[in-house]
Amino acid sequence: MKAARTVIFTGASSGLGRALAIEYARRGAHLGLIARRGDVLDALARSLPTQCYCYPLDVRDAAALSAAGKDFIERAGCPDIVIANAGISVGTSTADPSDSRVFEEIVATNVTGMMLTFQPFVDAMRGAGHGTLVGIASVAGFRGLPGASAYCASKSAAITYLESLRLELRKHGVKVVTVCPGYVDTPMTVANPYRMPFLVPAERAAFGIANAVARGKRFHVLPWQMALAGWLLRRLPRALYDALFAGAPRKPRRVRKG
Repeated sequence: MKAARTVIFTGASSGLGRALAIEYARRGAHLGLIARRGDVLDALARSLPTQCYCYPLDVRDAAALSAAGKDFIERAGCPDIVIANAGISVGTSTADPSDSRVFEEIVATNVTGMMLTFQPFVDAMRGAGHGTLVGIASVAGFRGLPGASAYCASKSAAITYLESLRLELRKHGVKVVTVCPGYVDTPMTVANPYRMPFLVPAERAAFGIANAVARGKRFHVLPWQMALAGWLLRRLPRALYDALFAGAPRKPRRVRKG
């Protein structure tokens, strides 16, 4: 697969998204950077040795994403790669009514936000007969974990959504790649109060993801140790899985003020 000339992605201001921006800039691609914090996006764009187009918006805003996609296509052409990377990771409790809105926010960002990220580019890619849509899911989507019901559910939904999309677009020459990272060292994971096996630096994760996309992989789990662990976890009988993981450490819930 030839090197990507144009790449646009969400969640670009920090963590894995920032690392992806640096990685693809190193590979010479022109970039579309989407995140909520415009000042951080501008600073990142100034630091990169490539053409960048910045779009400060929330991925739950369909109209803003549609406008950003139209602008990017007009200025840079149909992108070679679109990466839906924006996500929220926070613990939730079904018993607490105050978590209902948090649950909705997680699903709206991690699932609907992914669809809205791709939506402005699907017709252009189908017309061009090429392009790659990349969704950042998670190994947390393989099985449920206590205290992470919303996050696990959203990532499981993302995996299934991406599979459906891959089948829909295959005949049009458009590829869909599902990426399932394990623990990546980012501001999102730094608050986790438990051991995170096989923790990967964001820079290494971005390098691996870019290589997997370039090789045309359909499904990519990183690091390889987590790929093996995920394969085993998905095959554990429910009774054994329940016994092993019912007491697993819980993801911290969001601290609310007021």
